[in-house]
Amino acid sequence: MSKDRWQGVRFIAVGTTAAAVHWGVVRVAVESMGMAPLGANVVGWMIAFVVSFSGHRFWTFGVTSGVGTGQSLWRFALVSGAGFAVNEACYAAVLRTGGLRYDLALGVVLVGLAVATFVVSRLWVFRAASPG
Repeated sequence: MSKDRWQGVRFIAVGTTAAAVHWGVVRVAVESMGMAPLGANVVGWMIAFVVSFSGHRFWTFGVTSGVGTGQSLWRFALVSGAGFAVNEACYAAVLRTGGLRYDLALGVVLVGLAVATFVVSRLWVFRAASPG
């Protein structure tokens, strides 16, 4: 496997782990703490953000990125925050339609945003500025 292909595999592993954490936190917050799904989604995203950034910074992209932790953190926060805004809007729309349980709806939304996050992370978040 080429270096880039391994990067994709690592991205999927970290992303899947972060998505599982996000989804699990939402389930616990809704079912054990009585939170509304949209509020629980905020908590789930905040915890998954730490998992996702750490995994991508130090495993998926860190070895070859050439970008410091501070710079990649603000970039990742910007991308992740924008992605979460789309996530929350899509999640609210899916919940309003009433066609899926809250946990299945969240799963659909999380999977739907994963590819865009990879592309932006690879092309901008963890990429050093071009010399010159």
